[in-house]
Amino acid sequence: MTFALLALLLFDQRPPAADAARRFREANETRLVREYAELLSIPNVASDKANIRRNAEHIARMFARAGATAELIEAPGANPAVYAEVNVPGAQRTLMFYAHYDGQPVIPERWAGAPFTPVLRTAPLGAGGQPLPLEQPSYDREWRLFARSASDDKVSVFALWAALMALRESGIPLKSNLRFFFEGEEEAGSTHLRALLEKASNRLRGDVWILCDGSVHQSRNQRIVLGARGVATVEIAVFGPKRGLHSGHYGNWAQNPAMQLARLLASMTDGEGRVLVKGFYDGVVPLTPEERAAIAEIPAVDEPLKRELGIAATQPFGGLLRESIYQPSLNIRGLESGGVRERAANEIPPVARASLDLRLVKGVDGRRQAARVVQHIREQGFFVVEGRDPTEEERLRHAKIARVDVNPGYNALRTPLALPIVQEILSVARTVRPPVYLEPSFGGSLPLVVFEEVTKAPLVIVPISNHDDSQHTHNENIRLGNLWDGIELYAALLAM
Repeated sequence: MTFALLALLLFDQRPPAADAARRFREANETRLVREYAELLSIPNVASDKANIRRNAEHIARMFARAGATAELIEAPGANPAVYAEVNVPGAQRTLMFYAHYDGQPVIPERWAGAPFTPVLRTAPLGAGGQPLPLEQPSYDREWRLFARSASDDKVSVFALWAALMALRESGIPLKSNLRFFFEGEEEAGSTHLRALLEKASNRLRGDVWILCDGSVHQSRNQRIVLGARGVATVEIAVFGPKRGLHSGHYGNWAQNPAMQLARLLASMTDGEGRVLVKGFYDGVVPLTPEERAAIAEIPAVDEPLKRELGIAATQPFGGLLRESIYQPSLNIRGLESGGVRERAANEIPPVARASLDLRLVKGVDGRRQAARVVQHIREQGFFVVEGRDPTEEERLRHAKIARVDVNPGYNALRTPLALPIVQEILSVARTVRPPVYLEPSFGGSLPLVVFEEVTKAPLVIVPISNHDDSQHTHNENIRLGNLWDGIELYAALLAM
């Protein structure tokens, strides 16, 4: 049987809910773009407490309009979570949906426009995308809406709402009770997620969590993902003289902390992707034969991605992209010392800082992994102080001093492939958006382990955004085709 014939047969089996969502979208495209732009215009950086609450209240009102009972879940020090539910008489199960409405911090001067003023464009900026008025008589699937969180992760909140609206207006009956939980500080580390889940734990008892975050496969095909890497962070500060010094007068005499830090960081890897920190790969749970078979079905995208990203080579130790994410990693996410370009000064700086993220895989604990990195710093001859700056006495006694601040984060999780609910979700997705790839894990991180520990339910990730959405950086965007497809897929899952 040819793939085209198979796709046609699958399309003929599409759930009525997906077709209803398509008709709803086609009749309301201008309204949907306008309402999504309204949500995106509310700033949503987790530290901006006033605007975060505006987001939460706005989303709660949206879901109330769609027929759900909605409220805010509060915990001390936490940004509010939005909780919404739809109960179905006689339902035999409960489906729970998660997304987050907060976004990464922004550096406005790096954006082509204001981060919280949504702009519709004909294409990505790198492809010459031109701005368009938001309201159009019809919308091309390749057009993109630019704003912070347009893809990560307000798109999932909005698509779930639009799907629920479509089912309500189309009269498609629900078979399951529905629970929605939208977090407001995922991009800030989900510090209060456990407390918020525990606060609502009596209502968050269900058969599965469907986590609506992340992007589709780089081929633009849908993927269903059963896990995610965990993440821990290590902040390093290396200290030199107590004040900046003239590099001519003192350049052959005073130790330069930026140079010391560069040597320290270089000692952590072999330059080919392998981390040299002792014990870094200890405890990794190997993939099962079923997981390896699923990974082998995913097409390799390394060569086209290299062309897209303008890079000649990748790290050979990691292998293909689809395989490399099943090993722990160490990433330098930022460096700071002195100034460069127009801010460069002929100075020996007093301090140099680096920020590391450690991606964790199943079997690797974040606290132990961070401790291995700290021990590596000591083994390079540094006197380490944790969570504080060195004292005057310590400065005079030790030639190499580093402050470290550790956040153990959360660990990785992988849901077994063979669970019946996993296979049902996969089957529904394949009737809506074939082909669909089943992946044991994301490369990115989500606090899945917290959900499992608090609610005891399995987790499945169903992402919808485009892979080239510039999430976490400037000019973030959502391809309209991904939003339209996402509404249809989520409608089919809500009604399954």
